[in-house]
Amino acid sequence: MTQSVVVQVGQCGNQVGCRFWDLALREHAAVNKKGIYDEALSSFFRNVDTRSGGDGPDIYKGKICSLKARALLIDMEEGVVNEILQGPLRDVFDSKQLITDVSGSGNNWAVGHKLYGCQYRENIVEKLRKMAEHCDCLQCFFIIHSMGGGTGSGLGTFVLNLLEDEFPEVYRFVTSVYPSGEDDVITSPYNSVLAMKELNEHADCVLPIENESLFDIVNKINQMMNSGKLGSTVKQNSLVTSSKGSAKTLQEKPFDAMNNIVANLLLNLTSSARFEGSLNMDLNEISMNLVPFPRLHYLVSSLTPLYTLADINVPSRRLDQMFSDAFSRDHQLIQADPKHSLYLACALLVRGNVQVSDLRRNIERLKPSLHFVSWNQEGWKTGLCSVPPVGHSHSLLALANNTCVKPTFIELKDRFMKLYKKKAHLHHYLQIDGMEQSCFSEAVSSLSDLIEEYNELDATKGGPRTDPSRLKIAI
Repeated sequence: MTQSVVVQVGQCGNQVGCRFWDLALREHAAVNKKGIYDEALSSFFRNVDTRSGGDGPDIYKGKICSLKARALLIDMEEGVVNEILQGPLRDVFDSKQLITDVSGSGNNWAVGHKLYGCQYRENIVEKLRKMAEHCDCLQCFFIIHSMGGGTGSGLGTFVLNLLEDEFPEVYRFVTSVYPSGEDDVITSPYNSVLAMKELNEHADCVLPIENESLFDIVNKINQMMNSGKLGSTVKQNSLVTSSKGSAKTLQEKPFDAMNNIVANLLLNLTSSARFEGSLNMDLNEISMNLVPFPRLHYLVSSLTPLYTLADINVPSRRLDQMFSDAFSRDHQLIQADPKHSLYLACALLVRGNVQVSDLRRNIERLKPSLHFVSWNQEGWKTGLCSVPPVGHSHSLLALANNTCVKPTFIELKDRFMKLYKKKAHLHHYLQIDGMEQSCFSEAVSSLSDLIEEYNELDATKGGPRTDPSRLKIAI
């Protein structure tokens, strides 16, 4: 059995991480009724006896004594981490898994990357090594961070570089939350483009997620609840609206509901690593099958159903409808339409009582409406995990390596250039040791190159589809 470690950096990273651990514990509780520590739990949790200091070897196959998440929590403002430690998840983490400061990064990538990166490097490396020692077979690091702030973008990408140096053989999956155009952080275009250069160079797979898409999805769920369509009601103690479970909170603090959607994505992504299935997909298979060129490792994710833990009493989607949903605009976690762009490859991770024949039938049904690159017409990777999400009969996560991410990057570059042409706010960055103006020109150049690579692929769209000739068999 393999293990993975989650590194959550900055306010957004820790809030999403918090929702992930909560949902994962609920999911395992629903499956593991006897409270026995098993292989499924060991992929993301350790079972330790806290009476012996909690740092000894894992206690295998016995009753759960004390579960500790395989996680490192980093934030340069201690508010969110303190909130987690005072909440219902406090027992899942201990002080050896936390790195906090009090001053924050002031929405400045350079402070997070250059200043705090140097300051906390030894501490971060030491804690990561400790995490790795507690794994029998470390397969993957998940980094959760946002692109717009200072700590998430700056220190988050610094940690990514560290992971490549210290654990070059271990896959690095990055979940990056991109700011919307109406973001309240003026410097978010700078932070995002500086972070993009690091993601281009050091990540194995990036799952870009846009705040705007999450906000739209939450609004749709909210409208569905309020309209009373299909008898949709929020169940008591629902998690779709907030961690507190009151529907009213949605208006006051939409981030909980938005974070739940990202956590739900991670839950589906890791289901094959945690549970049995007739066609389990290893996490490293995703990178191997979906990333044909090293820099084009941005995977567009879509999810159905979008809400978690049967929060809403709506009839479950028919299986075939679920596959159609996964390719529609409404279910994408970035503002994109993959159907009208070019696919390099696509993975379908299905959970629940679904047969391989159902998968094949739906792929054949959808294939004619999707544009795949000429050299990878059969670029499908499929995974079947037999354990469905709590409260649902089945779910589907689609990961598409598709040129539809390009508009997101173009818009980001445009917003960056508006500021950069005026040299606005630049002095805040340049006063940090090790930060030169060349960092900005290199970052925007790296982003331009990435956009150009997508342009070149798009130019091949609509070319002749040639079916490979079959071997003739003499009779």
